Amino acid sequence: MTGFGKATIESETLSVTAEVKSLNSKFLDIFCRIPRNYSEHEIEIRNLITQALERGKVEFSLNITPVGEGSAGTMLNRPLVKAYFRDIVQTARELQFEATPTDALRMALQMPNTYLTDAPTEAQQATDVAQIKNAVNEALRKCNEFRKQEGASLKVAFNEAIARISGLLSEVEILDKNRIPQVRERLQKSVRDLLQDESFDQNRFEQELVYYIEKFDISEEKVRLTNHLLYFVETLESKDSNGKKLNFIAQEIGREINTIGSKANDAAIQRLVVQMKDELEKIKEQTANVI
Repeated sequence: MTGFGKATIESETLSVTAEVKSLNSKFLDIFCRIPRNYSEHEIEIRNLITQALERGKVEFSLNITPVGEGSAGTMLNRPLVKAYFRDIVQTARELQFEATPTDALRMALQMPNTYLTDAPTEAQQATDVAQIKNAVNEALRKCNEFRKQEGASLKVAFNEAIARISGLLSEVEILDKNRIPQVRERLQKSVRDLLQDESFDQNRFEQELVYYIEKFDISEEKVRLTNHLLYFVETLESKDSNGKKLNFIAQEIGREINTIGSKANDAAIQRLVVQMKDELEKIKEQTANVI
């Protein structure tokens, strides 16, 4: 499920900004951008993301900037900045344009490891890590809030699709009542033709009759489809609702719709079946986005 969350927490020594982007995915796939000086905490951060988001293609970025007294022990890594500067200017020339020195320097200063800082004390490290975790948790909270809003929209879309399928099923029931006399007329004609046949076989006749009855009767399918639609709505409202369960119910709905289409042998009902399949396909596409 898509989501976005961003949080900035500042202290006397650090400004920490955490940003989380989540895209739809059946599994959890995390990509992290973390400053090299704090890469040892990546596993902890990944665990926080896993616990909070459960599923999705997640892009996480962490930006940490020393401020106030915390930046007093920071110095420029001049050799590295110069190397970045030369490479940027050379790349610009290879691309057949000139980069101004100001722009090239600005880009070089934004590259990784351009600043050297004094090693903080253990107490300061613990404080910094706590601040980082707070920023991460706040960004994850906002991301989940975003997801909840999208989930509410999905719930409305699901209910609307189920309502449309129910409406189409009601139309099928009306057509089915008119279809029965036509089926009966065809059966009667078949029986008359069969009775005129000198090689008439009573056992074969009974078998054919049972076959036609089973082939054309969709009463059970209509009842099961109605129950599946109600169960889908009930599951949407329940606390243990999840995408997999909704998808399983959608598959059962699809089976009944397909059976109605194959047994109805009626053009008008077939058109309604196609419309029901279209609505069901929309539901299936979205169930993958539900956690």
